[in-house]
Amino acid sequence: MTEHSIRATKISDIIAKRLESMILEGSLAPGQKMPPERELAQQFEVSRPSLREALQKLEAKGLVVRKQGGGTFISNDIGLSFVDPLTQLFQSHDEFNYDLLEFRHALEEVAAHYAALRATPSDHEIIERRYQEWLDCHDARKGYKEEAEMDWRFHLTIAEASHNAVLLHSMRALFSLFKQTIASNLEHLYTKEERRLEIKSQHAAIKDAVIAGDPKAAQQAVSEHLAFVEETLQQSARVESHSQRSLRRIGLMR
Repeated sequence: MTEHSIRATKISDIIAKRLESMILEGSLAPGQKMPPERELAQQFEVSRPSLREALQKLEAKGLVVRKQGGGTFISNDIGLSFVDPLTQLFQSHDEFNYDLLEFRHALEEVAAHYAALRATPSDHEIIERRYQEWLDCHDARKGYKEEAEMDWRFHLTIAEASHNAVLLHSMRALFSLFKQTIASNLEHLYTKEERRLEIKSQHAAIKDAVIAGDPKAAQQAVSEHLAFVEETLQQSARVESHSQRSLRRIGLMR
């Protein structure tokens, strides 16, 4: 092996480690298409063969997928082991919705706390943008599924701003499961107009507290938001249960 090949191998190891760090910190997200090799080589100031070798190392670990003529993508499978294969079971059993809310409650309080402490000006800009995207969707009443998507993106942005890789990937791994329950929750929450206004106020409070750098207020805002959601859903469930009971009684009286 020549000195040049040894040096190239070391460089590829360094680049592979840097790319792995970017995946862990969330700079490179599952499913994201990576820039062309030429751009990446320029960004890292290395030769294309060294970069190509680094990508091969990531591919061998299942971290990236290289499509012939289509570029290189971060693997969509990263993090799925957090919930798979229980995802379908949770989605098909509504009684576990409250367990999910409790878990979200714990994760997001911690995420908001650290986001308030660690968020950078760039993070603030992204949080503001995601909040506005959710607000536009909310005000336009585009439907529960689309609003659930925007809602979760906003909450996920808070987790990104926490700069805690484990928190971020835990929440990303649960994305599809939480998004499903959010859409279902909204259907019950928005049966009354005043609840829409309350949710809007709560999201604004979360955003403002994080951007203001107030960890206690951020944590409290998340807690109040999810406690409101849980309490409202429980009330709706009780009303629905009472209604079904009344219908059964009517049926028996016939």
